Amino acid sequence: MSRHSFNLREIGAGIAAQLVVVMPIYNEATNIAKVISAWSATLRPLGIPFQIIALDDGSRDDTHQILLQLEERNPELMCVVSKPNAGHGSTCRIGYEIAINSMAEWILQIDSDGQCEPKYFADFWTKRVHADCVFGMRTSRDDGLPRIMTSAICRIGSSLICGRDLKDANVPYRLIRASVLRRALEHIPPNFNIHNVALTYVLKKLPDIRWDYVAIHFPDRQGGENSINLLKVMTWGAEMLLELLRIRVRADLD
Repeated sequence: MSRHSFNLREIGAGIAAQLVVVMPIYNEATNIAKVISAWSATLRPLGIPFQIIALDDGSRDDTHQILLQLEERNPELMCVVSKPNAGHGSTCRIGYEIAINSMAEWILQIDSDGQCEPKYFADFWTKRVHADCVFGMRTSRDDGLPRIMTSAICRIGSSLICGRDLKDANVPYRLIRASVLRRALEHIPPNFNIHNVALTYVLKKLPDIRWDYVAIHFPDRQGGENSINLLKVMTWGAEMLLELLRIRVRADLD
């Protein structure tokens, strides 16, 4: 069933899986069935009890109906959440809150446009044995100069505030232990626009967190709507730096 008005704790309590996949989705009607099929085909052979939280961020195309059809066919593997459009960061945060209220031990966040390729996941899952956070690091990309520049700005600005190299700070391919994610979210305002960067920053500042990385290639998106807007990104970037400074002062993470 699609959730329009929902209680995050209630939805999370209904999920019994070792791995919860948080997937924010916006206008991906041409792509989403293929992406979810590819990820399901990768996770099933690994024998991992998993569930995909498919968060429809107010899509204006047929994405919602496609998700409902997929959920109806695989109710044990999918949980569709429909919400008004609020952007990637807010959508990720809702998915995280649902996930940490579930029985999951691990939370994987990926995007829905086909750029987070399932073929790398086995490496992430192997590295979790000695790490609390396993992040992708994009060593090559096909998705264009504006997005590469956005990632570089995020990395430089957040690293300067953090006092250490955050590497690929806004990468959307990340595996995090649920107990660690719960600790980190306590320090991040729910309305933080570029949530991936804030989460990377806080996780790097928390003590006793074990890290590892997986080198990944980032292909161009397979379809859907490219929502990047450079003016909006610049505005969000300035807000992000101010919010990171506030997080540093408020959370006393130094």
